[in-house]
Amino acid sequence: MQIKKIRIKNLTSDYSILIGNNILNTIPKKINKLCPQAKKIAIVLDKKVPSKFKKKLKKILEKYEVYTFEFVTSEKLKSFTNVNRLAEKLLSKNFNRSDILIAVGGGILGDFSAFVASIVKRGINFINIPTTLLSQVDSSIGGKTGVNSSFGKNLIGTFYEPKLVISDVSFLKSLPKREIVCGYAEILKHSLIVKNNFFRWLKINSKEMLEKRNQNILTSAIYKSCKVKVFFVNKDFREKGLRMTLNFGHTFAHAIEAKNKFSKKINHGEAVLIGMMLATKLSYIKRICTKKTLEDLKDIYIKNNINYDWNKFFTKRDKNKIVDFMNNDKKNNDKKINLILLKNIGKTTKPGEYKFTNQQLKNTLIKIN
Repeated sequence: MQIKKIRIKNLTSDYSILIGNNILNTIPKKINKLCPQAKKIAIVLDKKVPSKFKKKLKKILEKYEVYTFEFVTSEKLKSFTNVNRLAEKLLSKNFNRSDILIAVGGGILGDFSAFVASIVKRGINFINIPTTLLSQVDSSIGGKTGVNSSFGKNLIGTFYEPKLVISDVSFLKSLPKREIVCGYAEILKHSLIVKNNFFRWLKINSKEMLEKRNQNILTSAIYKSCKVKVFFVNKDFREKGLRMTLNFGHTFAHAIEAKNKFSKKINHGEAVLIGMMLATKLSYIKRICTKKTLEDLKDIYIKNNINYDWNKFFTKRDKNKIVDFMNNDKKNNDKKINLILLKNIGKTTKPGEYKFTNQQLKNTLIKIN
């Protein structure tokens, strides 16, 4: 059992991400080391997690007083009402700061659970076991928690680090292809924003990952992707500057999701894939990147049958509404929309370098087909 390990260490954090196949058995030993005073464990589960994993977790944690809470996950879960319900349940069981909340699910459940953990008695121990490719390469890293507002996604939240992240690729075998593509979006993003050989590696190995679920390729992709995100998190934990580079494609994506009322018509990864292409086309229109950079990105989409054409989903009126939602993006610090654009494969513009008024962006996006 080979385990890849990444350590996140900065002024406020010191924890590890473990990546491998069938590595859940490592949990008891890690808990004993990281949370030696723990007596109670709350396991917060996505109902879609296969029962064999639920049974396994209960068995390996049998020495603790374990409570399980299962949820049907959608963006609707991330509300104050649901946060309050879970928090009250934990308080009714007298959870204290030495006890643990373990999230077992995708990014939605992880964001929700981490937020609850951060506010119960001002913070109980939190362990994240992400079960989707998207959460393993993105939302489980960096300590951001969040719930949604009627004004947009993740606008209410905290920064709260886990004690440990365990990314077990065996969970990915049960996922539908659409969920794998969803995670692939973030992997692709990470390959575009740092200058190394990751994008070239991804062009060679994408089919093995998407079509064959090759466990070794998936493990390597997760590891490489996490290393990129950890680089930005360690440099800028509170997201004051450099870390905003990770927002490439996301200002569009979050607005697309909000416009769709967070429905499953377009999931987060699909919105990110559309958003990255829009950002790159905008970069080309503004002469920030060359046509070759745009064509290189298009090529990886086409070869892997990934849809990026927002004209198939939205009318002109829809697009204008999407821009309106972009005004509420939490990365904006004035009345303009702050966008990360692409200079070339491996290099983006700096946060705050390119800003657009609402009308400027609407006028420009009309040119994008």
